[in-house]
Amino acid sequence: MPPSPPPAPPESNPAQAVLVGLLNLSCLGLGYVLLRQWIPAAVCWLATALLLFVALPADVDGVPGGLLAGYGAVLLAAAADGARRGLRAPLVLGGGSGAGAGAGVGAGAGGATRRLALPLALALVLLAVPVGGSVAYGAARDEAVEQSLLARLAEADQQVKSVEGQSFGGAEHTYRKALAVYQELGTKHAGSRAGRLVPDRLTEYYASVSAPYAQKKYCEAVPGLQHLRALPGTVDRGLLAGLTGKADDPLAHSWYECGVAGLGGAGTEAAAAEHLNVLLSTFPQSPYTGRVEPAVRESLRTKAAATATGACEAVVGLRRFGTSVDALRPEATFAAVARDTGKEIEKGDFACGVEQFKDKEFGDALRTMTEYTEQYPGSPQAAHARSIAIAAEIAGETPAAGDRLPSATAPGGSRMVMVVSNDGPGEVELLYTGPVTGRVTLKACGSCTAYGSSLRLGAPKPKVCSGPSSKYPKATLTLPAGSYHFLQKRSETAGTLSAADKSSTAKIEPGYSYTNCLYVTSGFGF
Repeated sequence: MPPSPPPAPPESNPAQAVLVGLLNLSCLGLGYVLLRQWIPAAVCWLATALLLFVALPADVDGVPGGLLAGYGAVLLAAAADGARRGLRAPLVLGGGSGAGAGAGVGAGAGGATRRLALPLALALVLLAVPVGGSVAYGAARDEAVEQSLLARLAEADQQVKSVEGQSFGGAEHTYRKALAVYQELGTKHAGSRAGRLVPDRLTEYYASVSAPYAQKKYCEAVPGLQHLRALPGTVDRGLLAGLTGKADDPLAHSWYECGVAGLGGAGTEAAAAEHLNVLLSTFPQSPYTGRVEPAVRESLRTKAAATATGACEAVVGLRRFGTSVDALRPEATFAAVARDTGKEIEKGDFACGVEQFKDKEFGDALRTMTEYTEQYPGSPQAAHARSIAIAAEIAGETPAAGDRLPSATAPGGSRMVMVVSNDGPGEVELLYTGPVTGRVTLKACGSCTAYGSSLRLGAPKPKVCSGPSSKYPKATLTLPAGSYHFLQKRSETAGTLSAADKSSTAKIEPGYSYTNCLYVTSGFGF
C-alpha cells in the first residue's frame, strides 16, 4: 500500500494572527494563553509584575525611562511573536472535537474569520487596559508632584513662622531660604496649586518681615524694610501683587524716627546721622525729609535744656549730638544747627564746671574750667572760668576756699595794697581767692637761699625779706576788704629739699596796707 501523502500545512489566518498579537499587547500575555504557550505568557506576566513593582505607588520621579523602554520592547516583541505563532496555529474558539474544529477552519475560512470577530473586538477593548493604566498613572504622578510642591510651600511657610519676632539680621538667612522657594514655585511651577498660592504667601512674608514697623520698633524695622524694598529686583514682579513700592513710606518713616531718636545717644550718634542722610538722599520728596531739620533743632533745644538739672551729663550728650550734626549732609542745610550746637556745648562746659565746684569736686572743676579757658579764649565767660579754676585749685588744699563760687564781677569800693615779695631761690606763683580771685607769678630771687629747718625745732622765725628792698622780686595786689585764701606754689630748685605747696588765709581790712614775704626753708616753703 503506497504511503499516504504528508498532511497539508494549516492554512494561514491573518485575522487570527491579529487577534493573538492584540491580546499580547494587553500587557497580560493573553495571546500566548489562547495559544497555550505558557512559558512566553509567564515572561509577559513577569515583565508586567516588575513594571508594577517599580511604578507603584506613583511618586514625583515616576518610572525610570530605561525601564519603560525595555517594557515597551517586550510588549512589541510579544505582539510580533504572538502574531507569528497565531498565523497558522489551530485555535479552539467554540465547542466540538479538535478534528471537527480543524476541518471547519480548513473548509470555510470565511466562517472562521466571522467566528474571530467577537474575540478581535474584545482584544481591542483590552488595549484600553494599558492605555487607561498609563493615563491613571500619569494623573497619580501629577498629584504626587502637586503634593510635593505643596509640601515645599508648607515648609517655607514654617520657616517664615519660625523666625517671627526675631531681628531681621538674625533671621535673614531663614527668610531668604523661604523666599527662594516662593520664587521657584511661583515661576517654574506657576500653574501648580502651590504656585498659585505664592502671591498670598508673599503678602504674609511681607507682614512677617515688616512686623517691627507695625510695632513701632523703628530702628529694628529698618533692615527688614530695606530687604522688602529690594524684592522687585530679586523676585518676579508678577508675584508681588500690590507689594512693589509698599515698603517705601514705612522705610522713610523708620529712617526718620530712628535717626532723630539716636541723635546724641551713647553709641548711636554715627548711626543716627547715617539714617537721616540716607533718608534725605533716597527719598528727597518724602514728607519725612522735610521734617528732619526742624526735628534736629528741637532735639537740640531739649538737650540744651537738660543742662539746668545736670550740666555735666547733659554736655556729654550735647557733644555726641554735635557729632551727629557734623555728619549730616548736605552741610549747608544743617550749618545753623551746627553753630547753635557749638554755642550750647560752650554753655554746657561752663555750667558743668560750676556744677562740679558747687558739688565740692574741686579737681574736676579745675580741669573743666582750665580746658574751657583754653578752648574758648574769646568767650565772655573765660575770665570767670579762670577765677573758678583758681579757686578750685586753692580749695584742693584748703576746702574752705570752695565754700563760695567766685563772683563773675569784682566788687566796687576802695581797695587795699598788698605787696608780695619773693625771698626764695625759685620762681613762685601765688593764687588767691576771696572778694576777688587771681594769681600772680614772682620771679626767682637770684641771691636768695632756703632758710634752715630749725624753725621746726621751735627756734625763732628767720628774718625774711630783711635785705635791701630791691633785692626781692615783687608784685603789688590791690584787694577789696574781706577774707582771702592764698596758695603758694613754688617750683623746685637746687638746694630746696621740698617745694610743697602752702596755703594760708588773711583778712584784708579797710585803711591798711599789707606786705607778704614768700620764703623757703630746707623743709617747707612759707
